Amino acid sequence: MKKLLLATLALLAVHSIYAQHSLKGKVTGKDTQAGLIGAIVYLPDLKKGASTNADGSYRLSSLPKGKFLVEIRYIGYAATVVLVTVNGEKQADFALAPSATELNEVVVTGVSAATEIKRNPVPTTIVGRDILLQNTSTNIIDAITRQPGVAQVSTGPAISKPVIRGLSYNRVLTLYNGVRQEGQQWGDEHGTEIDEFSVDRVEIIKGPGSLMYGSDGLAGVINILTPNPLAEGNITGNWLTQYQTNNGQLGYSAMTAGTLKGINWLVRASGKNAGNYRNANDGLVYNSGFRETDLNGFMGLSKKWGYTELHFASFDQHLAITEGERDKLGNFTKPAVESNGEIDTQTVTDTDLKGYQIGIPNQRIRHNRLLLANNFYFGQSRLVINAGYQLSERKEFGDPLNPSQFGLYFYLPTFNYDVKYFLPELDGWKTTVGVSGMHQSNENKGREFLIPDYQLSDIGGFAFAHKSFGRLDLSGGIRYDQRKVTTQDLFLANDVHVPSTTPGAEAKFTGFSGKYGSYSGSVGATYGLTEQFLVKANIARGYRAPNMAELGSNGRHEGSFRYEIGDPALKAETSLQTDLGITFNTQHITVEASVFNNQMQQYIFAQRLRSVAGGDSITNPDEPVPTYRYGQSNAQLTGGELTIDIHPHPLDWLHFENSFSIVRGQHAGQPDSTKYLPFMPAPRYQSELRANVKKVSSFLSNSFFKINLDHFFDQNQYLKENHTETHTPGYTLVNLGLGSDITTHNGTKLCSLYLSVNNLFDVAYQSHLSRLKYNPENPATGRMGVFNMGRNVSMKLVVPITFRKPSAHS
Repeated sequence: MKKLLLATLALLAVHSIYAQHSLKGKVTGKDTQAGLIGAIVYLPDLKKGASTNADGSYRLSSLPKGKFLVEIRYIGYAATVVLVTVNGEKQADFALAPSATELNEVVVTGVSAATEIKRNPVPTTIVGRDILLQNTSTNIIDAITRQPGVAQVSTGPAISKPVIRGLSYNRVLTLYNGVRQEGQQWGDEHGTEIDEFSVDRVEIIKGPGSLMYGSDGLAGVINILTPNPLAEGNITGNWLTQYQTNNGQLGYSAMTAGTLKGINWLVRASGKNAGNYRNANDGLVYNSGFRETDLNGFMGLSKKWGYTELHFASFDQHLAITEGERDKLGNFTKPAVESNGEIDTQTVTDTDLKGYQIGIPNQRIRHNRLLLANNFYFGQSRLVINAGYQLSERKEFGDPLNPSQFGLYFYLPTFNYDVKYFLPELDGWKTTVGVSGMHQSNENKGREFLIPDYQLSDIGGFAFAHKSFGRLDLSGGIRYDQRKVTTQDLFLANDVHVPSTTPGAEAKFTGFSGKYGSYSGSVGATYGLTEQFLVKANIARGYRAPNMAELGSNGRHEGSFRYEIGDPALKAETSLQTDLGITFNTQHITVEASVFNNQMQQYIFAQRLRSVAGGDSITNPDEPVPTYRYGQSNAQLTGGELTIDIHPHPLDWLHFENSFSIVRGQHAGQPDSTKYLPFMPAPRYQSELRANVKKVSSFLSNSFFKINLDHFFDQNQYLKENHTETHTPGYTLVNLGLGSDITTHNGTKLCSLYLSVNNLFDVAYQSHLSRLKYNPENPATGRMGVFNMGRNVSMKLVVPITFRKPSAHS
């Protein structure tokens, strides 16, 4: 009897897994009541979707049983999100409302499971591909910094690091397809190794992300996502080309993707080539160009049991390093080899400034990654297993006598893993438990050294739960992490790595071990007071272990003109952040407002040292740059964002959007000179007038025109001690943009054209977060540093290619 019962249960389990479940229905427009051809019905948690056919019908087959968030999208209509229970053959019809704001994203996936943004208590912004295409940028981080509360630490056009509400570097966790990006994030001298053209959308989570991802998500999470698999039967592609006038940047990207019988794929090849950029004060900035190539994509299998995908990417970037040194007349200079074999400086020529050559110093960055992503369904539960490997290699070249010989060479392999189990829903509670971590090692293969060789192991476990009570949504969870770091000794004699027993050997690095552990947690709620008025509240505790630069630095950084010294005794940072927000949305106006308070314990920062005589403390007289040492103190960050979008009915095509963002960061109990935290973005006001026109003529559709004003206020709250930072005056930039789809008479899209102008009036300015602001003084003008990019006109062409049209079935 017992065996018979077990066999029956096993058969029921197998039937639950492999029974045929499907979702079908029709998508119509509320205005016309007619079916919408080509609307997308997509299940984010399954990565599965279908397109509607000629009468607006769709069908998704081979689905597991359960409750799923379904996203329905169509150009010219507001995206809709519906929770659907799939059991057997489920009929679900959807009616979409006309809207000129269809670019707004409504689902976030960088949390436990796909969640409607308005039900997520943590402040979240999503930048979709349409917005990325319509704006001009030089890299993917630059592309998302138009969002309130988001900024960038930059070192020229190609090097940008994200800043969320005043926190940056290792305090912002960057994900690529849900897996943490590892590539020496502590350094000023290089950015995020991701192809801008490969990105389909970016999810920006403002607030401690340690709960889901562990250390380094103290400020928030940037989740960079590539395109989802296509609907069954669809094989397509596109060609993108771009030109920017300021630095002559040429960009290109070719992609093909498809899905046949549950097998899906995508392959993309991209490249950029940029020369020296220009601004009104400096003219052409010597040695500010870059080159990059990237090959990325995935191959996957999607069946009723779930899906498995193998993602790959190979990123290769060659970056010039702008030093900004000049002669007495204010002309840029470069290191050169004289006829006697000595190294001296020469004034750069017109030939040096024009073209696409990269001079000394420069760096080569390669980042290769593999990710195996798996999603398995077992009845009412789900198991996600992700395993990734990435290898970051960074070489720095600075010897004019031997330009091909690298000085620095960081070799950083990392293995990431992430396991999540989604339990069956119990009394409305959706619960997820999981474990994630990584193992990495850094090896110095060059002749110069900034940080020691090290091994790092990370592991953490978490539990997260969510439940809806009508208009009220509650969510929260807890996590505990442990990290172990071990470094190696390094001894030098005559600048050469030698055994410790070598006569005259001096210790460059002294080995040490450190263990760090802490818990993270969050609890939040959203409540719909009315259909139009929503309030949110969230409180979260974050955690970050100190990075290797903070613990073990002992060397000069080329790009930031400083010598840094770490402290192995540093403790882990923790934070307690409270967020409050409201959303008010009507036919005429949308208002979003949020405020936050972030109390940080053991905040780590680099402080400039002074000598006994009062001048800069110089560690190496042969390389006279100021010395910085890492230290800690308690800190507080407060601020918020306000966005008002006016779209008066019936003029739904017209938008007047205004936003203001501010963050203030202070050390606790410090005098004025050390009162403020470094790298705090200036308060910012943005205003944009935009017109969207669905149909201009029989050959032009989905057209837009916009004018944008971007005002940065004075930044007079900065780390003054020993001139670590300096005051930055305010400035205003005006930007323009327009574009349209070009179609045939029957509505088939031939291509999309985009034209934009950044910094229309060629304003000479320095961002407070630009590292080039602290380059040497121009002797001819007395101005410090190098200024940001001047006027830049961008032209972009995207040509779609259809090899096989999608089916209404999946």
